[in-house]
This record gives sequence, structure tokens and C-alpha cells, in this order.
Amino acid sequence: MIIPDIPQTAAGVALHYDELDAAYRRIWGEHVHHGYWRTGRETPDEATDALVRLVEERLALSPGQAVCDIGCGYAATAADLAARRGVAVTGLTLSAAQAQVAQARGTPGVTVLVRDWLDNGLTDAAFDRAYSVESSEHMVDKLRFFAEAYRVLRPGGRLVVCAWLEGEDPTDWEVRHLLKPICSEGRLPSMGSRADYEALGAATGFRLAGYEDISRNVRKTWSICLRRLLGRMVTDPELRRLAMSSATRSRDFILSLPRLIWALRSGAMRYGVFVWEKR
Repeated sequence: MIIPDIPQTAAGVALHYDELDAAYRRIWGEHVHHGYWRTGRETPDEATDALVRLVEERLALSPGQAVCDIGCGYAATAADLAARRGVAVTGLTLSAAQAQVAQARGTPGVTVLVRDWLDNGLTDAAFDRAYSVESSEHMVDKLRFFAEAYRVLRPGGRLVVCAWLEGEDPTDWEVRHLLKPICSEGRLPSMGSRADYEALGAATGFRLAGYEDISRNVRKTWSICLRRLLGRMVTDPELRRLAMSSATRSRDFILSLPRLIWALRSGAMRYGVFVWEKR
């Protein structure tokens, strides 16, 4: 498990997404997650949608099911699943800015709460399915992340997690100059490995039903983000002020874009999709 030198908190995660709300939406859109390139020829929007479809397939949804989106962001994925599959989705986010955008969309079947997953107040065994797309990384206590997912799922329920992961045996240089800074700049309290996640899931009672490494398929995301950011810095005065102002406490995330490109290409960081079932 990679632990950054600067401790990260849930309050810091909320500040990060509130403060960079405009930047995230203008550079990448309301799906705050990687794209998934099956062929490499997809547009960014098509790749973003492809990752949603991948999660949808792994969830094996049926109409009428209750689904929990853990760290829902702008709830774009939740809205898509509710509309396409006839499920009811409850999403949780730490960011008031994200919740405001999600709630303004007013998608039938989607409820968005500003709430910490680790203190979520949800009812035991309330959901048939749950998923986390790039939010487990932000959890201060990853064992509790899994324990809460297990608690709110019904017997036979399924959990799908897309996660940034520590690669196998990263060098000391990669840990010091790539992974630890990525954690600090991205407000990740820790970054686990595949083995860490599998052990945490098992410790809370889940049965691992599947795993897929899609690092090669998602890594194009960050080159596109960096290119768009550089273009926006020229044409968008508001985004330029946000990036350049010393008052922007989250602006160090800009430094993580080249690190993320390098980390995913070198294998120091991986991207995994897990499927767990509640016994």
C-alpha cells in the first residue's frame, strides 16, 4: 500500500472537487473517470461511455434493482444506468459542487446525497448492487470501504470497483517520484495494489468473482486531458486564473497529469476492475 508523505483527508477530497469543479467539467466533462479504448480509434466521449458499459456489464443489472454509486461525482454514470436499465440509483459524493450539478439534472430514479461513504447512514442490506468508479482511492480507511459495501448489500449482491492501483514491485524511484506525489496531488490517502484489494475484500466477507487489468485501455485519458488543459490555458481566462492563482489550494493536481501518463505507461500504476459477490 502506497501512503503519501502528506496525509490526505475526506475534507481535502471534498475541497479538491469543489475547487476544481469548473476545470474537471470543462476539460473532461461530467463523467469524472477514465475512458476505455477497446480499439484505440474511439473518440473521448465514446471511450468514456465504454467504461460505463463495462461497469454495467459487470454489475449484471435487472430492472427494479436498487443500486448504490459509491463516490458518484456528478452522477452521470448513475443517470445513464437508471435511464437505460430501469434501476434506482443512490449516489454519494463528498462534493457539494458535484451534488448541485447532479441534482439539477433531475434524472428520475437517481438520488444524490452529500455524504461520506465511511459514515453513510444507509440501511443494512438495502441494495442489490453497488459500484465504485475511481472513488475507493479517496477512502481514508479502505477496509471500512469494503465493510460498508458488504453491510449495505443484500445476500447475493454484487460490488464492482474500478481502481487506480500500485503496480507490481514499483522501484523506489517510482514510489518516490510518481506514486507518492500522485497520491498527494490527487488527494488519495493511499493507493493499494491488486493483492491489497483482494485481501481487503476477502477480509470483509466478499467472494472475488472476477478481475481485469485494463491499464493499457485507459491510459490515453491523461494525454488528452493534458493537451486539453494546455489549450484551455490559452483560450479560457477563468481556467487560467484557477490554475495560476496561489489561492487555488488544489492546483498542484496539474503536476500529476504528466506523472499519471508516465506511471501508467511504465507499469508503476495499474488500473483494475474487480467484481465481488456477497456470500
